[in-house]
Amino acid sequence: MKEHCFLKSLLSIYLKVASRRRYVLFLDFISLALAVYFGYALRLTFFIEMGYAGELVQTIFIFSACILIPLIWGGVYKVVWPRASVEEYTILLRWYVVGTAIFLVLFKISDELRIPRSSLSILIILGLFFLTTTRAFWKLAFVTRSLRTCEQKRALIIGAGEAATMLARDLIRNDTDLKPIGFVDDKPELNNMLLASLKVLGTTEDIRKIVIAENVTVALIAIPSAPGHKIKEFIGTMDGLNIEVRILPSLLDIADGNVSVKLLRSVKLEDLLRREPVKLDNPEIENLIRGKRVLVTGAGGSIGSEICRQVAAKGPSELLVLGHGEQSIYNLLESFSQSGNKVPIVPIIADIADKVTLESIFKKHMPHLVFHAAAHKHVPLMEDNPREALRVNSFGTRTLAEMAGKYQVERMVMISTDKAVHPSSIMGATKRIAERMLFYVQKRYPDTSYMAVRFGNVLGSRGSVIPKFEQQIERGGPVTVTHKDMKRYFMLIPEAVSLVLQAGTMGSGGELFVLDMGEPVNIAEMAETLIRLHGHEPYRDIKIEFTGIRPGEKLYEELFYDPDHVGTTSSEKIYLSKFSPEKESLLPRVERLLADSAEASLSEAELKAAIFQLGGNGENVAAEPPIRL
Repeated sequence: MKEHCFLKSLLSIYLKVASRRRYVLFLDFISLALAVYFGYALRLTFFIEMGYAGELVQTIFIFSACILIPLIWGGVYKVVWPRASVEEYTILLRWYVVGTAIFLVLFKISDELRIPRSSLSILIILGLFFLTTTRAFWKLAFVTRSLRTCEQKRALIIGAGEAATMLARDLIRNDTDLKPIGFVDDKPELNNMLLASLKVLGTTEDIRKIVIAENVTVALIAIPSAPGHKIKEFIGTMDGLNIEVRILPSLLDIADGNVSVKLLRSVKLEDLLRREPVKLDNPEIENLIRGKRVLVTGAGGSIGSEICRQVAAKGPSELLVLGHGEQSIYNLLESFSQSGNKVPIVPIIADIADKVTLESIFKKHMPHLVFHAAAHKHVPLMEDNPREALRVNSFGTRTLAEMAGKYQVERMVMISTDKAVHPSSIMGATKRIAERMLFYVQKRYPDTSYMAVRFGNVLGSRGSVIPKFEQQIERGGPVTVTHKDMKRYFMLIPEAVSLVLQAGTMGSGGELFVLDMGEPVNIAEMAETLIRLHGHEPYRDIKIEFTGIRPGEKLYEELFYDPDHVGTTSSEKIYLSKFSPEKESLLPRVERLLADSAEASLSEAELKAAIFQLGGNGENVAAEPPIRL
């Protein structure tokens, strides 16, 4: 009768386990039954009398119940055992000990459970042996089969932090083309330690030696916080070894903090320009945005779309995404839909220079905050289209700023450019006029805080040289660079936008913030690095041709006009550029220029001269020398 009750109990447990795991539970029951049988058989020299048969069956069911129930409770049957590591076997051991303790307590307090003491110790040891051995054979069979179907590459993991350990576990559990053989780290105290059942083989200074000794074919850089110069060092140590290098994205790109094999990718130029992670003043940014209606212009562009993503993460009550191109706005909406973000989004297709449409938008939605990223940014194209550059970059900004003041927007933050400093291009001059107009409007609407944030090029934008270089490399070259000495400031888009949001919390109105762009990058050297990242040797496999500077371009870009008019802020990566107040004569002059432009009463040459007079060499800037950071 008791045996029947235990059988019924075990059957109930068996049916509660997910169907795909029942065969594991059944196998474990057989293993435990065999452990009990051999415990008795070894004690009785393999001759079990009929008198012991009933006791044997009773012990099998009681012992199995005592072990299997804790294993189920502890989640042992949720583990994918063919891909298990030491950590999962430790969980099995822990819950087996719990089950054994329950069984021993029953043995002590029950008069009916009579087992020879020598059999007791044997069956407990054999039970654990059978449970672990069946899983070990299972894993061995899985690995053998995987190796037959997939030639695994020996991989060295660079880094031994949390991200590296998570990556190692994921590689061990999943059927991939990579076989991790160990770690290296810059901390010598970690040498010979075990992480995820893999050994720390040495420091980062030993990379080359370990790669050669261990026949490594793939290096995995698993330090999301590593700055670009460190990544360059790691790659440099393996120069000439024909090693494939893959990398985990930066901390800014790993939004949820979860690391997996799927995140590994080839090293990009952006990785070599990484800087120390930005320490954002998140509470202030969140206080600025949470519960507010936020309007982002140019929302379909590279900068605008990233502003939308970061703003959405701070909990606005409504996000107004305004763009002139319907496809880019549609793509942005699709990306939000796939990410599962629940922030209410209002798509708006409009031209920021259309005053009537813009006013209807402000009247209807009454935004609290405006981030202005809409602009024409292509330097050579704007040289041929000065009227359009003036209409959008200058007049559009003025119209937007006036609407923000008229409808009591709390803050308006404009994205500016380093090309607005001593501009040599129409694009730069029209953006400089936009800066000046913004601060002129500040005087008319003091209750709205207007500020501009100036920075250089961003990697990954639609106008970046990187996609062009990559296309030229894929075609076999040549890679075209304007001048061997040309330098530009570069920043990653997520970092730039993070700093823009932080700058937006600092200003009280009328500020021009400038982001610390680091050191300027030589474009020719950048092209050489990109060619090497694609596995080629510059000038030998892929040629580099110098085409000459185009109209409007400069060899060097500047971030400030005057070193004596640069202040610091609470962030070490954000500067404050100080300037003289705009004169009252500015607005009539801009109005007249815009009217002349619209009526086409000026020739293109005259229009360009007037644009440079107001934006390039006009009053308030003429005597200010440039400064390079």
